[in-house]
Order: sequence, then structure tokens, then C-alpha cells
Amino acid sequence: MLQAWRLLPLSLAQWRHHPWRQGAVLLTLALGVALGWSVHLVNESALSEFSAAVRQTNGQPDATVRGPREGFDDALYERVALQPEVLAASPVVEVDTYARDAQGQRVAVRVLGVDALQLAAMAPTLMPLPGREAGFTAALNPGLVFANAAARAKLGLADGATLQLQTGTQWQALKLAGSVAAAGAPLLVMDIAGAQRTLGWQGRVSRIDVRLQPGSNLPTLLQRLQAPPQVVASAPEEAAQRVSNLSRAYRVNLTVLALVALLVGAFMVYSVVALSVAQRTPGLALLGVLGLPARQRRALVLWECALLGVVGSALGLALGTGLAGGALQWLAGDLGGGYFPGVAPRLHWQPGAGAVFALLGVAAAVVGGWWPAAMAERIAPAQALKGLGLGTANHSHPGVALALLAVGVALAFLPPIAGLPLAAYASVAALLFGGVALVPTVVQALLAWAPAPQGALPLLALQRARHQRHTATAAVAGVVASLALSVALTVMVGSFRQAVTQWLDQVLPADLYARTATSSSAADLAYVENTFVQAAAQVPGVQRVQAGRVRSLQWAADRPAVALVARPLNNPVAQLPLVGAPLEPTPGELGVYVSEAMVALYGAEPGQVLNLPLGTTPTPARVLGVWRDYARQFGAIAIDLSRYREITHDKRLNEVALWLAPGTELATVQQALLAAAGGPMLEFASTAELRSTSLRIFDRSFAVTYYLQAVAIGIGLVGVAASLSAQVLARRREFGLLAHLGLTRQQIQRVVTGELAAWLAAGTLAGLCLGLALSVVLVKVVNPQSFYWTMPLVLSWPRLLALCGAVMATGIVTAALAARGAGAVSAVRAVREDT
Repeated sequence: MLQAWRLLPLSLAQWRHHPWRQGAVLLTLALGVALGWSVHLVNESALSEFSAAVRQTNGQPDATVRGPREGFDDALYERVALQPEVLAASPVVEVDTYARDAQGQRVAVRVLGVDALQLAAMAPTLMPLPGREAGFTAALNPGLVFANAAARAKLGLADGATLQLQTGTQWQALKLAGSVAAAGAPLLVMDIAGAQRTLGWQGRVSRIDVRLQPGSNLPTLLQRLQAPPQVVASAPEEAAQRVSNLSRAYRVNLTVLALVALLVGAFMVYSVVALSVAQRTPGLALLGVLGLPARQRRALVLWECALLGVVGSALGLALGTGLAGGALQWLAGDLGGGYFPGVAPRLHWQPGAGAVFALLGVAAAVVGGWWPAAMAERIAPAQALKGLGLGTANHSHPGVALALLAVGVALAFLPPIAGLPLAAYASVAALLFGGVALVPTVVQALLAWAPAPQGALPLLALQRARHQRHTATAAVAGVVASLALSVALTVMVGSFRQAVTQWLDQVLPADLYARTATSSSAADLAYVENTFVQAAAQVPGVQRVQAGRVRSLQWAADRPAVALVARPLNNPVAQLPLVGAPLEPTPGELGVYVSEAMVALYGAEPGQVLNLPLGTTPTPARVLGVWRDYARQFGAIAIDLSRYREITHDKRLNEVALWLAPGTELATVQQALLAAAGGPMLEFASTAELRSTSLRIFDRSFAVTYYLQAVAIGIGLVGVAASLSAQVLARRREFGLLAHLGLTRQQIQRVVTGELAAWLAAGTLAGLCLGLALSVVLVKVVNPQSFYWTMPLVLSWPRLLALCGAVMATGIVTAALAARGAGAVSAVRAVREDT
């Protein structure tokens, strides 16, 4: 018995006669694999580099003792270090602030105060390397500082130069005495005693790195030492895990969007392979006569698809690696999410992950070729050799399609799995395949309502479209799938952009904004005081000033920090973009407002009492309302500034909003504010600049979706051309008969084009409806489960109708070009040969 894989040389010979078809399939598969692989490489490379920098900064202790952001009493270090189960302990002061470069501009840096005598065992990459002029004991000098390569490049200072470090509203002068080997973002290392004195951390440390005797338990040790409740022990890899959790949803969603091209590519494979099977029907029938069983004919087509998938995946991996290398060089590992600032990672090639993406490419090719392979299996050799077609058609039942749609709807209501909308992704796939499988039924229902045209040719085209509706699945399946995905992405991006625009209008009421730091962690040392706010109010042209304090709260050890926003909240309904009506505050009770992410992550529903970690003891606060915050993905709490100060006695301010009189020059006000601050300690942005920057970041984050829309539509239209070409080959006797009846070649082309136009109209409507259903899942399920915020569904009908019209018009043009062979001489000869 003949084996299918032994006949692959015949397939290769056939491919050489039609290289453009295989080229289109290979390009489609390569693009799908390349997009997903490049996104994965960029994100994993950036995450690996970021995690490596965290490991170098933290060292390799057995465990780490951490407390709140403001640190804890360093007396605990002595008590821990003296315990018999502790081999070594190293105290660390870790803060973010700013240093001045050679031109006097601020550069964000992280400062570590360390005990140099303990570094060799804990974190050798942090060991200070004194310069030529520094002495052997320079690492113990409290007035000296050592910089890593990134800090030295940013600051542009040589050994021996004076380095100015910002602490509050002052600049502290230190001497740059050498370097450290730690990689990553700009980092400064100094003696812990000097860091405590310079940074205002007397008597406090940020963490204690510990090496333990085998079998020892640090949490039990802390409990025995009666450590404060906010001081906890954590494994060293938890810091890297928090970084991974920070960007996980963004990475997964971007990868899934990139793999959409593979899903559409499966329909491309279906169309091209169906055309190939139609053309090769006599040859496949001859192989059947020569002894190739029906199952082996199916296996032959599947082997061909698998081979295409292997070659396409290999090309995709190569292309994706090149794209990732370029992205890492030009975008520094940031695909728009902003999760890895200051990181310039190298490319980390992962063979295991590459094999997974290659298998996805092969799977897409095999799935796309499954139904054409079934067509090859159903060929009746005797009928095919006589030119009587492929055999009996296998008409699908709408029950399968309806079942898939029902499963898709049910999956959309399931909760996230492991914090990711995996069920929602499955819902989108089930709805998509169910919608495509329902195309014949939709075509039948829609064309049944179409009025009978007056002309003979339009009537012939309409009747042929009605009676051959099952053929419409092959003809317009790619269009339905690609249009549905394009509509869904258009609605999702448009809804999100509209929501962000409206949100910016509400949260940016002032004319000018000033902040002391780009991150809340750096704002602990880079801040202004009330005297600056009073001076800002006296600047000519300033009508009103409102200051606030933003800081981080480590709510859970395994999750990113929560932002605490302390601002005057005289009228929360007008000052916050609330979701629903807030509760009335109770006199004497502290009330706060939480973002949607706090509800999703911590269950902070209105009326619930939260224990805010604001001091040595938790502070109870009742949730009065929920507000929409698109700037902080992992939760934010808004509290009135006066109550915050009353509880914490924290007088620091790090953001200022200013309302200006009409006609006031922004540059003049900014210069006056810098003078009031005592130097370049502020960063300014007008409302227009903030809006423009925010929307530009948004557009960059979703730039891949616009590319996916173009790729999907293009693949769908190529599928139309391939499917119609297959039909022309299969129906050549029919077209020959029409020619003998007196129809000209142009009239036959118009009949075929009109027939496909009817299918395209039905497919376009089906794709639009299916896309709207998918958009509901993306906006109402995927987005809240991924990023923990909600948005209204916005339908831009002019844009959607223009998209449908463009697909319809381009599809008809494609059909007209592909139908040129309908009245060819071969069709006439086919009838003559049969007589």
C-alpha cells in the first residue's frame, strides 16, 4: 500500500508550478509566528534583564527581612545578627532619589547604603571598587559614593568629582570615589552610616539580608524576636516575581493579539489548500486508482500542510528574532507598556519557547488544511477522472455552529484563571469558529429575503448563490473571520481611547501641573513643602494652587504596591471619576475612595473597612466609593490630604496643580516656580501636553492592533481569490455550458462576480455582527480581568461601516479579477470533451 509521506516529492513538484500560492501561505504563517515570537522575546528579554538587575541589587541571601517603605528600627538588625541560627546578616538602606549630572540636570538614581564588610558573602556585585585616588578603606568613608556603569554614563562625572544628591528641598554634596559592578538602572552605593545621615534615615534600615544555618526558619525567628507586624520575611526571588506580575497581563494580552495573525492564517491555509485540492482532483483520483487509499489521500494533504507549517514557522522564528532585536535596540525593551523603564536588555533566545511557537505555526497550518484534506478523502476516483466533481458534499449542520456559539457565551461568564482571562480567550475562539461555521445558514436566511432582480444575469447569480450556499463557507470564511476580528479590535481600541480621553478631561482640570518625581518611591526624598505652595500662590498669573502627596503602600507581599493619593477632597463627586454614587461619610470616621483595581484585587467594596498601613499600627478606613483610574493598574486609594496629614504627620508634597489667569505665559510661571523651589527640582507639563503624551503612549501601546487589522483583512481577501479560483476549476463544465447557451465571457464573469457579491454581502453582515459580539467580550470581560478597570462600549458606526464597505468593495474587485477564468477556452473544451 502506498504511504502518503512517500509522495511528498510529487507535492513539491506541484508547488514549483504554483509558487505564489505556497509563498502566500508561508508568508502568512511566518508573519503570525514572527509577531508572537518577537513579542515574547522582547518581553522575556526585558524581564530577564530587569530580574537580573534586581538579583544583583538584592544579592543572593537565603531570605530578606523587609518592612514598610519608611523602613524599620535598625536595632532589629543587631538582634537578628546575634541569633545562633544566623550565619550572616547585612543591613541595607534602599531609596530612590535624584542626582545632578555634569550639566546640572536631574537624573533618577537608586541609592544603596550597605555594610561593605558583609557584601562579599551577600552581594559581591555591590562591592565598591575604589578609584586610583581613593584609599583602601574608601568603602567605609561615609562621604564617598560609588556608581555603576549606567549611573556613570548618565551623570557624566569622573572619579573625584562632586556628586550632588537630592534630599527633600536640599542638595547634599558627596564625592564620587569609584564604581560597582552591578548592572541595571543607575545605581549609587555608599556606606550605610553615611546613607542614614545623608538621606535622613538615622536609626532605620530598609531591609536585612540573611544567611541561615541549614534547617532554620526566618519567619519563626522574627516571631520569637517580636518583630513589628509590618516587618516580614520574604524569599529573594519574590522581588523578581513582583516585577513579572507587574507586566504579566500586558505581556499575555499582547502575545494573544499577535497570535491572532496565526488564527487568520489558518483560514488562509484553508483557502489555498482547498484550491490546490480542486486543481489536483484528477491527480489525486489517479493516485486512488493506483492504490492510494482515501485515508492516505487525506494524510498526504495534511503532510503537505505540516511541511508548510514547518518552513513557515522557521521563517517566522528568524523574522521574529530580527524584529525583537530591532525593538530591543530602538525601544529598549518597552513595547508601550512602560513596565521596564531604564532597561536596555540584550536578546535572550529561548529554544524551548521557540519550539512552542513553531508548533503553533504547524498546528495552524494543519488545522487550516483539515477540511480540504477531508475533501481529498471524499474524492470518488471514477467520477473525478470523468470530470464529474469531487463527489458527495458533506453539508455541515447548524447545530454544531450553534453549540460553539453557546459555549463561547458560557465561557465569557467564567472568572479569570490564575489572574488571566483564559476563559475569555477561549470564548473569543469559540465564538469565532461558531460564527464562521454558521455562514451557510446565515447566507440562506439573508438571501431568502433578497427580492428577485429583473435582469436574467442578476437572477442567475442570486439563484446560484442561494442553492450553493454551503460553498460560501469556503469563499467567505476568511472574510468573516478577518472582518469580525477587525471590528472587535476597532471597537475595543476605540472604546478604550474614548474612555481615556473622557477620564483625562476629568482628572486634569488645572492648566499646569508640577511634580517633584516621576515615581512615588523617588518622591519620598524629592518633595516640596508648604512654603513652596504659598510662594506658588503669589506668582503673578496664578489664580489657584492645589498640592497633594502620592506614595506607595505595599498591600500584599506578592503583588505590586498600591498608590495612596492624598489630595483635598471637598467634593469627591466632582473631583474623582466615580463609578456609581458614593456612600455618605460618617462623622468621626475616616473615609477613602478606591480604584476599580482595589475592588478586583482586594475585594474593597463600598462599605468595607480597610486597614491602611500608614504607621506603626494599621489605620481603619471605610470605603465610600469606587473611582476609575487608568493610570495605576494595581490599585489606588484616594484620601483627603488633611486627614492623611493628621494621621501620618507627613508634611511632604510631590504634586502641584495650578490654575492660571487667561493669557498667562506658561514659561514665565515655570521659571518663577523653579526659583521658588530653589533650583531644577520640578518637572512641568501643561494639560494639553499631558493629554497629548497620554494619548501618544496609548496609541503606541495598541499600534500592533492596527497592523493586525490590515494583515487580517489582507489574508481574508487573498482567501476569497483562492476560493473563487478553486470554484472556477471545479465548475468549468458549468461555465462551458453557459457559453454554449450564448453567454459571453464577460457575462459569465459578471454572473460569477454577482454570485460572490451576494455571499460577500451576507458574509460582511455576519462578520460585523460577530465582531460586535467579540468586542463585547474584549471590552467587558478581557479588559477588566486583565487590567482591573472598566469602560463603556463605544460603537463608532461611521468607522465600522467604512470598514465593512472597504472590505465589500475590495472583495468584489478581488472576485472580479479572480473570475476572469470562468469563461476561458478550457471551460468550453471541457464541455466538448464530455460530449
